Amino acid sequence: MNAGVNTSGQIVLDIKKISLDGPWSWLAAASKDLMRKPMLSLGYGLIFAVVSAAIVYLAFALDLASFAMALGGGFMLVGPMLAVGLYEMSRRYELNKDVSADKVFFVGTKSPTQLAFLGALLMIALLIWIRIATLLFALFWGTKEFPPIAEFLPTLLFTTDGLSLLIVGSIAGGLLAFAVFGMSVISVPLLMERDVDAITAIIASFTAIKTNFWPMMLWALLIAGLSAIGIATLFVGLIFTFPLVGHGTWHAYRALVD
Repeated sequence: MNAGVNTSGQIVLDIKKISLDGPWSWLAAASKDLMRKPMLSLGYGLIFAVVSAAIVYLAFALDLASFAMALGGGFMLVGPMLAVGLYEMSRRYELNKDVSADKVFFVGTKSPTQLAFLGALLMIALLIWIRIATLLFALFWGTKEFPPIAEFLPTLLFTTDGLSLLIVGSIAGGLLAFAVFGMSVISVPLLMERDVDAITAIIASFTAIKTNFWPMMLWALLIAGLSAIGIATLFVGLIFTFPLVGHGTWHAYRALVD
């Protein structure tokens, strides 16, 4: 790894320039990783999907509908931290090392305290999103009773309050998601593999976007699309899409960090 030190003593990692079609190659490599041990990758995705669905279902059961809807759109903010096992799988495939369940679910990271710090920042982002979403829900929905699940989508799309909530919520969520994407796009696998501090990793992530703006925007759209498919299928699709994004993120990191 090539790296330098700036005038303040901060380590600066070299970020490589990539082509616009780079993200497609990351997805192709992710598909190959998924197929090498599909039961392990899909099992990882199944756990993530089941836990996500259970949390949202519990929120509805406790009559916390607005909280559940916020979780449905915001739980992917902490997704980069939850995919560490998938990064480890791809890393081991790359090095021709043994890949087993214990290696995947109990990953030894190079910067555990810094990774925990980054995880705390992502959790704060999730809490901020939940707060914003619940406030917007109260603003546009007021004291009206939350509609049944079967009627929620038509209400959201074909009423003034529903459309207003959808538009404003999408803008607010998109801005927060972009900030989290910039902060975490390569920082989590970087902290997993390298002994660096969280600030260096976050700066590297933002630098990767600045250096490769359009390819990284394509990568963000691919992640958003795969995540949306996963959520829209009542989380069943996450069994497949979450491992794809996780393996792909590792290949993005390897392509971007020299």
